[in-house]
Amino acid sequence: MNQKTEPVQNTNSARPESGIVPLPMWQILICGAVVVSLAMGVRHGFGLWLQPMTQAHDWTRQDYSFAIAVQNITWGLVGVFSGMLSDRFGAFKVIVSCALLYALGLFGMANSETPQMLVLSAGFLIGAAQAGTTYAVIYGLIGRNIPANKRSWAMGVTASAGSFGQFLMVPTSGWLISTVGWHDALIVLACAVLVILPLALGLREPSFEHAVNSPYKQSVSSALKEAFGLRSFNFLMAGYFVCGFQVVFIAVHMPGYLRDQGLAPQVAGYSLGLIGLFNIFGSYIAGALGQRMAKNKILSAIYLGRAIAITIFINAPLTPMSVYIFSSVMGLLWLSTIPPTNAVIAQIFGVAHLSMLGGFVFLSHQIGSFMGVWLGGYLYDTTGNYDIVWYLCIALGVFSALINLPIKDTPIQRNLAAA
Repeated sequence: MNQKTEPVQNTNSARPESGIVPLPMWQILICGAVVVSLAMGVRHGFGLWLQPMTQAHDWTRQDYSFAIAVQNITWGLVGVFSGMLSDRFGAFKVIVSCALLYALGLFGMANSETPQMLVLSAGFLIGAAQAGTTYAVIYGLIGRNIPANKRSWAMGVTASAGSFGQFLMVPTSGWLISTVGWHDALIVLACAVLVILPLALGLREPSFEHAVNSPYKQSVSSALKEAFGLRSFNFLMAGYFVCGFQVVFIAVHMPGYLRDQGLAPQVAGYSLGLIGLFNIFGSYIAGALGQRMAKNKILSAIYLGRAIAITIFINAPLTPMSVYIFSSVMGLLWLSTIPPTNAVIAQIFGVAHLSMLGGFVFLSHQIGSFMGVWLGGYLYDTTGNYDIVWYLCIALGVFSALINLPIKDTPIQRNLAAA
């Protein structure tokens, strides 16, 4: 599909000429950042429950891994529809509904007695909940309310908040497990995510019906046909698949991998915390650089950096210090893909269907997540180690670095009749 057609411009400013006042930027950043911080912080700690839950119920690692894999694919699938609903009706109702679902899923996870119950609670319920409390919905709201010249930066701030949530919540989750036990720790987290409910009030967009800045009303089918007919969009999706594969494999299986190598349990908690800490800086830097540099080159550099870091890590002597260095480097590259990826979508297509299109790209990410976490468990149970998956992470990192290079973020020029 040609990216330039007739000269009806795709505007990328935050508001139309409809007189509607956007939400204050500070309000969006504070409320959105805390929502993402809670949702992502809890999510990043699920690897800490792998060993205690499998040992308590006499499950295999594949049983637990499959439930988390279902969580990731459900998050991606439901994310498309939560994005559509957010684009059409605003983010507030989506966030509230999914926060309640999150609490219910954590409570169900705590009381799961069979692998099937774990799949239902930790898999389907929590996966659906994450679809409406994380990046796709919040970034759509940012796109609608924050001007293009500050959008990538604002997305970087929000991604940094998600990283701070990991830095704060992963050690907290580990402390809760060691203090009150894995079951009660999940109940505490179920109560914690309900804090999202009052925060959602700060993300309620006024007079949403005509809030999106667009010179015409583009249908969902037209927006999808346009996006999937563009090579850059498909390349972006392919690259994001790799992102999901790498980060979720590491987040879920790193604690088990380190314990298998004889390292103390607290090393895993510190390593995940360091990923979160350094990702605060990595996500912010990526968002800020996206205002000044080609976003596809930023993405290529991130994926290549991951491949190099993993190669060195698995070939170097394994010590607590090598784990901490690797975690710090990976932290800089962890969620730093999110601001430039979503900013590219907004820059090419505008903001009218940003949450939905971001949801489709994120679906690709979650398919990768499913494969990474499930293959990790399956190959561990089959071969007794994670070697194959580590090498897959390296090869996919190089592939993604290459496939992001041809992406063009030139805004599409549309015909009014084509809408």
